[in-house]
Amino acid sequence: MINTMTNEYLPDFVSPPGETLLEMLEERGMSQAELAERTGRPKKTINEIIKGKATITPATALQLERVLGAPASFWNDREQHYRESLARQAERDSLEGQVGWLSQFPIKEMVNFGWLPQAIDPIEMLENVLNFFGIAAPTQWQRVWEMGVAFRQSTAFESDPFAVSAWLRRGEIEAQQTDCAPYDNDRFLSALGKVRELTAQPPAVFHPETIALCAEAGVAVAFVPELPKVRVSGATRWLTPNKALIQVSLRYKTDDQLWFTFFHEAGHILKHGKREVFIENDGDKDGKEDEANQFAADFLIPASEYRPFTARSGYYSKDEIRDFAQRLKIAPGIVVGRLQHDGKMPSANCNDLKQPFEWANN
Repeated sequence: MINTMTNEYLPDFVSPPGETLLEMLEERGMSQAELAERTGRPKKTINEIIKGKATITPATALQLERVLGAPASFWNDREQHYRESLARQAERDSLEGQVGWLSQFPIKEMVNFGWLPQAIDPIEMLENVLNFFGIAAPTQWQRVWEMGVAFRQSTAFESDPFAVSAWLRRGEIEAQQTDCAPYDNDRFLSALGKVRELTAQPPAVFHPETIALCAEAGVAVAFVPELPKVRVSGATRWLTPNKALIQVSLRYKTDDQLWFTFFHEAGHILKHGKREVFIENDGDKDGKEDEANQFAADFLIPASEYRPFTARSGYYSKDEIRDFAQRLKIAPGIVVGRLQHDGKMPSANCNDLKQPFEWANN
C-alpha cells in the first residue's frame, strides 16, 4: 500500500542564526554596538541574538536586511530552522525514555506489510509509529484508542489492544486514500449486488472492483492483513456522516468467510446507526450482530433459493453445489460454508470448493 512518508535528512544540530550574524559583522568590521545603533535594537537584544538566546523576529529580519543586505527571508528561514532543530532535539530527548512502549506493538509485521519504514534507531522507530497513528506522543494513543467508548466495549480489545488499534488504524489510512462519493443507500445496495457476482472472481479482479464500486456509493473498503493476536475478522464504522468504512481481514483465509464477513459489515451500514462502531470477533454476540449475520446470509443466498435447495436431507454432490452457485452467480465456497454452518453438511466435506486466500508479501 501507499506510504505517504518520505525520508529526509534531518541534521542533529543546526547552528543558531546568531553565528551567521556574528560572521557578517566580523567581515564588515562592524561591532555589535554599531549594529544596534543602525537597526534601532537594544545592544542587549543584539548580543542575545548572537548567543542564540533571543529570536530574530520578522521585524528584526527586515532591519537586518536593510543594514547587512541579506534578505529578510534568509534570516527568517535560519531562525525557523534553528528553533525547529531545538524542538526536535527536545522531543528526541523526551522520547528516549518512552521507547519501551514500542514492545507492545507487532513492529516486525507492520514493517513487513509496509505500514512502517525500516529503522534501526529505536527513537526513529518510535517516531515512525507515532506518525502511523497520527499522534504526537504515546500518551495520546491511550486517549485516541483506549478511551473511545465504542472501541473499549468491544471484546476484541481484550486480546491485544495495541495490535487491534494498529490493524484498525491501517484501515483508516487506506480509507483516507480512497476517494468516495457522498454515501447513498440505494447506490450502496446496487453496488453490493455487483460485488456479490464478484465473489466468483479471483482477488486480482474482485479486490480493485469491490473498492471502486463501494467508493461510488460512499463506502471505503479496506482489505487489511491480519496481525498476530488480532482476533478480528472485520470492522465497520463511519469516518464522517457521508463516508463509511468496511475493513476486512483474512482471519479465516477462505472465500466463504471473507465474503460473509464483508456482507455482514455491509449489513451494519445499512441497518445500524452512524455513531456505532462494530469490531467483529468471536466474543461479540448481540442482536445487531444477529441482524448483520442474517443480512449477509440472505443477500449471498436468498431464502427463496436456499430453502428449495436444502429441502431434502442427505448428501450434496460437488456438481450440485457448483451448479447451484453458478445459477446464483456466487462462488461455490460460499454455498459450502453456508451448508456447513447450518449443519446440512459435515465440516470436513467439500472444502476443496472453497478458495483459499493469503496476502502477497509487499
